[in-house]
Amino acid sequence: MTAQADVVGAPGVILKDIAPRLALQAHQVETSVKVELVDRLTAAGMPAIEVSSFVRPDLVPGLADAERVFERIDRSRGTTLHCCVGNARGLQRAIDTGVDSAWFLLSADEEFSRNNTGRGTGEAIDLLERLARIADGTPTTLGTYVIFAWGGPGGPPRGPEAIERFADRLHAIGVSDWLLADSIGYASPLQIRTTIKAALEVNTADHLSVQVHDSRGMGLANLVELVRLGLTHLDVSLGGSGGHPAYEGVAAGGICSEDAVQLLERMGIETGVHLPSLIETATWFADVVGVPSLGFVRRIGPVPGSDAQGGANAGAPTFDWQVEG
Repeated sequence: MTAQADVVGAPGVILKDIAPRLALQAHQVETSVKVELVDRLTAAGMPAIEVSSFVRPDLVPGLADAERVFERIDRSRGTTLHCCVGNARGLQRAIDTGVDSAWFLLSADEEFSRNNTGRGTGEAIDLLERLARIADGTPTTLGTYVIFAWGGPGGPPRGPEAIERFADRLHAIGVSDWLLADSIGYASPLQIRTTIKAALEVNTADHLSVQVHDSRGMGLANLVELVRLGLTHLDVSLGGSGGHPAYEGVAAGGICSEDAVQLLERMGIETGVHLPSLIETATWFADVVGVPSLGFVRRIGPVPGSDAQGGANAGAPTFDWQVEG
């Protein structure tokens, strides 16, 4: 497949901002702040947002107000709203709240799976099969994360076997939407390429999402590689923020949203996101809310003459960006 991704007005990628879940599971703020964050991202044109998790409040107290957040956010703009779930009760809560897409938290790491949920990976897929039956016939789409797909949290890197191990069983239980997460930032573009090419042999690009954490500074390079491979559903995190309540102080941020938007649009790939609004929101998130945030664009400013200065892709190079097949 060869495609042009430089047509203004048609998003070349669909970005999903995961900061409301990834950052605020570790940095507790008021419900009103969470609602404002989601509404700011929606107003900036972010096409999809991972709003929260429906998980046990004793394990993730920062997201105990998931229903209240979903009830109060602005749903008028057509943004796709996502969440994470860990069991049948969480999925039913998500369905009752009207979530568009729920993602089950399946770990590629056996030890983490047992320590985190008390279930091994095989038992977790058994549970996922039961969840698929619950979601069937509802407006909520059920997919599955494969967290630590490239390795971690403490063990060595993983290759394509992390995907090949689950593929047949996931297809058999009717779960075809997979979100592959480099949850601890192990992957370089080479590892991204190897695993994604293997995943594309057992699934299609429109059913694959990827979430790369920028813990080791390889996030934007990996983003370019994912686009070259033809993936269009990519996770980002406002300000590069993130964290996990079980790993206090460990950098666990996703690819910085505003940096990703500028990079993609300088490559001629439309995102549908208004960069100035996103930068303003990232500054508010870091300076007013006080959530630790990384990123370059909000600190030094966008490239002069770019979309942030008015005019989609103004000043961007005119080369043809080729997507590999």
